[in-house]
Amino acid sequence: MSVKNIVFLFLLLFIPISLAAHFLEWGELTVFITAALAILPLAAWMGTATEEIAVVVGPTLGGLLNATFGNATELIIALVALKAGLVNVVKASITGSIIGNLLLVMGLSMLLGGLRYKEQTFQPIVARVNASAMNLAVIAILLPTAMNYTSKGIGEQTLQYLSLAVAVVLILVYALTLLFSMKTHAYLYDVGVAETESEETHSKPNMWLWSGVLLVCTLFVALESELLVDSLEVATSQLGLTALFTGVILVPIVGNAAEHATAITVAMKDKMDLSLSVAVGSSMQIALFVAPVLVIAGWIFGQPMDLDFQPFELVAVAVSVLIANSISSDGKSNWLEGTLLLAAYTVLGCAFYFHPIIDGLG
Repeated sequence: MSVKNIVFLFLLLFIPISLAAHFLEWGELTVFITAALAILPLAAWMGTATEEIAVVVGPTLGGLLNATFGNATELIIALVALKAGLVNVVKASITGSIIGNLLLVMGLSMLLGGLRYKEQTFQPIVARVNASAMNLAVIAILLPTAMNYTSKGIGEQTLQYLSLAVAVVLILVYALTLLFSMKTHAYLYDVGVAETESEETHSKPNMWLWSGVLLVCTLFVALESELLVDSLEVATSQLGLTALFTGVILVPIVGNAAEHATAITVAMKDKMDLSLSVAVGSSMQIALFVAPVLVIAGWIFGQPMDLDFQPFELVAVAVSVLIANSISSDGKSNWLEGTLLLAAYTVLGCAFYFHPIIDGLG
């Protein structure tokens, strides 16, 4: 058993601990920390279960399953927060997921992979396609924000209608990117897949077992997300953190920890194609699928969720996409490029920590 699996098994102990902390009233901060730690192994097991089921159902359905459940943990946390009316935290978590995957995860992958191998390569065509998709995402959140700040007296309902229209377009684009990567241009993405399949055993996994694992983990993630969100306001105030910093930095790290570990691990095995497909693919899924789904869910829940982000968040996303696109455009990476991405993430993290733009969680 690998060290990573041992750590995740140990972290499962925080599921009963978090429940005890909640029912025995050990304090909101304790509940928040233990619930966050409990979500980490559950997210990892959800990812493993999804991959095992994908082996059974085949590459097409498997790819669709991976694409759908890739950010399931973060989507569940965001839906719970949205239902609780914490719209600002949800928007901040979208921002944080995009910049976290593009700067933190890609940066660590390039740095640690580059320390082992002088130069690593990946498909530049795929990098350019991903760059175009992320540029579209920036435009999608720029327009409602620009419309709000350049038009006087614009109503909240108008912004929500515009956001709904943009959300539908983004979901359609996401579906087309899946068609591109899994069907019409699948050969561009075969490198990482072929390397992964060569390491797998020929015996097929038990689909019923892993389906059960996926279902149980999803239910527990929903339960722990309720505990996390309910204790969020008091816990973050006790820690001296703003809702902006919590949503941008803490929530995405908790929701995407398992994916982060996977991307870094495969990069250290000189599989940068696969590493970038995890890191950039996760950002694309957040921007083109999760964010639009949350806009539609907000409309269903009666919560004013739209794509009108704070200008500071918009600047952070635009900067992250710009530097990530410029570094990945040549299809090569090294440790210095990874360091530059991590430096950008650190600077943005410091800015979010000191920026008191959102003081309340309502």
